Amino acid sequence: MPADPTTTTRTRPTALVTGASAGIGREFARQLGATQHDLVLVARDAARLEALATDLRRDHAVEVEVLPADLSDRGALQRVADRLADPGRPVDLLVNNAGYGLKRRFLRNTVAVEEAAFDVLTRAVLVLSHAGAMGMVERGHGAIVNVSSVAGYIASGTYSAAKSWATVFTEGLAVELAGTGVTATALCPGFTNTEFQQRAGISKLGPDFIWLDASRLVGDCLADVAKGRVVSVPGWQYKTAVGLLRVLPRPLLRRGLRAPRRQASAR
Repeated sequence: MPADPTTTTRTRPTALVTGASAGIGREFARQLGATQHDLVLVARDAARLEALATDLRRDHAVEVEVLPADLSDRGALQRVADRLADPGRPVDLLVNNAGYGLKRRFLRNTVAVEEAAFDVLTRAVLVLSHAGAMGMVERGHGAIVNVSSVAGYIASGTYSAAKSWATVFTEGLAVELAGTGVTATALCPGFTNTEFQQRAGISKLGPDFIWLDASRLVGDCLADVAKGRVVSVPGWQYKTAVGLLRVLPRPLLRRGLRAPRRQASAR
């Protein structure tokens, strides 16, 4: 009779990744599997999660748990939080990556659409960070990565506002976690070659050099996590952009965004 996986001695760390079925989340899952992390994969698309889990088990001989969940649904979110809080199956690394952009501007959306996005981009990050950090602090080790965006440094609709919150929230969490053995890192990517743009209805804008490679982005972020960095901005072009955005007057930034445009994100 096979052993119950919840009672066996752990030989590998475990990472839980939300939004793992595509894009940056999928790349986190692939790289963490390659470095011998067991995985808990969370996303809405159960079929895609199962296909990814099959590949990861075959390629890296790691254990992969599939946990389908729509994080805008509070019951589903609580199931993920309960998984993070389970002392019998500890999670060592939490990657809060789930998110999406909206095709329409704020006043052209229904409030229900805006609330669902808000729940995924902010409430889920808060709830899962709390659930994960509590157990990690008790064990004296662990790391949380909250995928934010360079868009959080500008003023461009509710996505931008949510990502600003995610970055500041993570900075505050990192301060609270100091000395516990647990770290928190906000990953702030710019435009990245993933499915995210296609799903959000965003065409590929600008020159090629502004587009980041997802594999390198995730690798750089994990290196920053290992160093305990609180904010990870991948790519020289976005390090430069964030440096400028931090010092430019806010009225100037707002004026630059007044022209009619489709609401877009930089992730």
